[in-house]
Amino acid sequence: MSTHAKARYSIEEYLALERNAPTKSEFFAGEIFAMTGASRNHNLIVANLVRELTLQLKGKPCETYPSDMRVKVSTTERYTYPDLVVVCGPPQFDDNHRDTLLNPVVIVEVLSKSTEAYDRGDKFAHYRKIESLAEYLLVSQDKPHVDRYVRQPESQWLLAEWEGLKSQVPLTSIDCRIEMAEIYDKVEMAEDQEG
Repeated sequence: MSTHAKARYSIEEYLALERNAPTKSEFFAGEIFAMTGASRNHNLIVANLVRELTLQLKGKPCETYPSDMRVKVSTTERYTYPDLVVVCGPPQFDDNHRDTLLNPVVIVEVLSKSTEAYDRGDKFAHYRKIESLAEYLLVSQDKPHVDRYVRQPESQWLLAEWEGLKSQVPLTSIDCRIEMAEIYDKVEMAEDQEG
């Protein structure tokens, strides 16, 4: 039986590899984690959210980035690719490449069976350390359901949930409201697939 040590990388090595790679990978504690492709529902939800937020933020000092904008959690040196990021005011970047954002205000993750526990647990624990982060949205891709966490005083986070296509999800930190029907436009729900 042979044992192989996992390769360890410095941040500089990760960024050099990542900037030349055909696929995306996340980074934490010297390890690089390859990301997998997303489903049709996942992509539709991200596109719908980008469309709605970009329209609502037009003329405001905020920018919306889909999943290719890397985010660094400075205090833990974790690099991730959220499904959607909103920054307000001047964006702060890790270096002159301007491809690693430091000050997101809103982060959105679209849940899948393989990532849900990570997005709710360890990943959110790291995101909470970003001082600028005010809201964190978790969006189901199988049913119309959204969880929104809002930062409260003393590092507390308040959870609110929305279900069904007739409600609106408020994003108070950026003064937006998104119709659930718009988030799930053209998305096939599990119950639709069953019959």
